[in-house]
Amino acid sequence: MKDFICFIFIFLAGLLFVRAQSDSEIEWKSWPELEQAIKEKPKPVFIFFHAKWCSYCKKIEREIFTKPEVIQKLNSDYYAIEMDVEQTDTITFESVNFINKQALTQRNGVHEIPLLLASRKGFPFSLPATVILNKDFTLKDRFFEYYTSKLLLNFL
Repeated sequence: MKDFICFIFIFLAGLLFVRAQSDSEIEWKSWPELEQAIKEKPKPVFIFFHAKWCSYCKKIEREIFTKPEVIQKLNSDYYAIEMDVEQTDTITFESVNFINKQALTQRNGVHEIPLLLASRKGFPFSLPATVILNKDFTLKDRFFEYYTSKLLLNFL
């Protein structure tokens, strides 16, 4: 009987540990995971574009994406994607291949996906860039600057 009670206690403690860990960080999805998740259960999509050299991107990651209220809101109400704009991987989404064509001809080339979703007419591509899509994958909002957790939560 003692062994059974000990087993139950360890099992419940493990569940609480897993739950605490899942609430401690944003559940970022890959593009293929996003495509599958949207088919199974449509939800709005939060996309954060960044680069290794972008100081404001790093500040958002460090100061905003670590706030429990931001983590909880994104994990419960959105599918979250984060993407290094300079990555050179081919991404297939909805049977369309997206690549970083600029990387073939220039240093620090920007991938097609951020160019498609986070470009503005009359402005050069800039970071940080955050895109929020409705659950039908239509544009809800875009941000091209640093934001506070309070401002982000208001938009979400």
